Amino acid sequence: MEGPKAPKDPTKKRKSFYIMRGKSVAGSPQADGRGVQFLYMNDGRMISSARLVGGITDEEMLKLLETAAGFRQLVHSVGVTVEAQDRELVTDFCLQMYGHRDVYGSGTTLRMPVQANGMEHILELEDCDWSEDDNVPGQIRFEFPQAGTLATVAVRLYLQDGFDAPEAEEEDPVDFTSPYYRQMLKKSLVQTGNNARLKRAMEKARGGEDVTIAFIGGSITQGAGAIPINTECYAYKTFKGFCELAGRGTEENVHYVKAGVGGTPSELGMIRYERDVLREGSVAPDVVVVEFAVNDEGDETKGECYDSLVRKILSAENHPAVILLFAVFANDFNLQERLSPVGRAYNLPMVSARDTVLEQFYQKPGSGRVVSKNQFFYDSYHPTNVGHTVMADGILHLLRTVDGQEADADTLKLEEIAPPIGGAFEKVQLLDRRHFAGRMALDGDGAVLQGGSAAESGAGSGQETEPPVMIDCGSFAHVDMELQAVEMDLDLTGTPEFADNWMYRGTEKAEGCRPFVMDITCTSLLLVYKDSASNQTGCAEVWVDGEKALYADPHVNGWTHCNAQICFRDRERKSYHVEVKMAPGMEDKDFTILGFGVV
Repeated sequence: MEGPKAPKDPTKKRKSFYIMRGKSVAGSPQADGRGVQFLYMNDGRMISSARLVGGITDEEMLKLLETAAGFRQLVHSVGVTVEAQDRELVTDFCLQMYGHRDVYGSGTTLRMPVQANGMEHILELEDCDWSEDDNVPGQIRFEFPQAGTLATVAVRLYLQDGFDAPEAEEEDPVDFTSPYYRQMLKKSLVQTGNNARLKRAMEKARGGEDVTIAFIGGSITQGAGAIPINTECYAYKTFKGFCELAGRGTEENVHYVKAGVGGTPSELGMIRYERDVLREGSVAPDVVVVEFAVNDEGDETKGECYDSLVRKILSAENHPAVILLFAVFANDFNLQERLSPVGRAYNLPMVSARDTVLEQFYQKPGSGRVVSKNQFFYDSYHPTNVGHTVMADGILHLLRTVDGQEADADTLKLEEIAPPIGGAFEKVQLLDRRHFAGRMALDGDGAVLQGGSAAESGAGSGQETEPPVMIDCGSFAHVDMELQAVEMDLDLTGTPEFADNWMYRGTEKAEGCRPFVMDITCTSLLLVYKDSASNQTGCAEVWVDGEKALYADPHVNGWTHCNAQICFRDRERKSYHVEVKMAPGMEDKDFTILGFGVV
């Protein structure tokens, strides 16, 4: 390797701050064989990274990061470093601005090849062609030639003249063996609760019996921020720790179910529980960890759906143990105060990531701080590998504590305990396209039964019977294939959520715009539909017995994900006539009904 014949004199370094530093990334599989790590910067994420990683406290500087124009006013250039095992590897660094007109299509995307040898590469912003439609900093991507590539990256923003930033603080690695760390973990234990069900699960595992530990929650349970997502997430680390703790419990007889779906609250979790955790009755978990403490701000019942989900799990015939896990965001937010009364009412084990780390975050290194926010958080919402390890260790601290206790009697009598927040949705069931051959019945307990023989069609054809549910899908006759996909269990490829759906395509407006019609006997009904940032996606209305019950706007959340909303609740059990139709003026747009939650 030769150097330059006449090296240039060094230029004076501009003031700068990191928005990523020592961050692990992995190339998620793409259809063309490449691997891409998506790092979203919108919705305050870049500002949060500037605070957490860069130590920026100047509110005027932070505000400039809210818009593409402000970003260019603040940032002179972007420094990018990539390190991988193959030092000859070249990855593409991409910085994408989201557009006003078309979120993903009309903004600027800056691209720079970066060799993975640890050398910093500089992207000069003044040399770039910018779109006039740029709106906000949208995402950073690292695009690798092959899927599964692992690397460590750093991204720092060099500032325009007149702006200042603090020097980057060096951080010591987290010492997971120190007495300070063990002391920190003690704070994770909110309560052990009644230990009977947990001890029974551990005894079964030690005896060589089949035991299943399951996890349901949002993106943190999905594994977001963990690299790789399947084996570095808190769920898998907890599972491995359970296997080790249970003595004879090995992966041969201890089984693992991970069912986290990013961006979704317990309002959706309670609907998909039978499908994603119980796997339609083929799985009966012995332990279920429930993690919705940072997602449930989107639960319109403010806790009743969470309470209902917990009751649904506890009511299973095999009497599973339930552990309530309270994750935390980088701004110290979670809903522990709202949700912990559920754990106290049913005397359940509870573990808090917030209580584990919050106090020590604000102590100085060497005087009590074990892990910094930069080390714990991958972004403003999700943990790093270190953060996932801390969360898993909190659960394992609970298990070790319970393992050393005398066994309690299993005294839980759910029917005698009033739901502390509400249990109206305890028996909610998912209805989607796979349940229908044109008709479907629900018995009095809410169990899904097949009924009728008519094929699903656009005109409600078939013989007259009297099942409590009858569907005419109208113009919602297509199946949407562009869905939110999540990494279930140890999978890395992603499983589409609600693949058995009903889709209306606005491009076929000329063929008619007939509503989706359902006659259903129930007391409560929720619509599950697809959110999207696409301009081609429109809004829909839900009408019940001739009255508008819900306006479903897929753009509120602004990305492809699953959303559940209540159409009506706690009504008389009788047959209701439900219509889903495109909102006026939206007939040329698309809309996808993912399914329904029915009580």
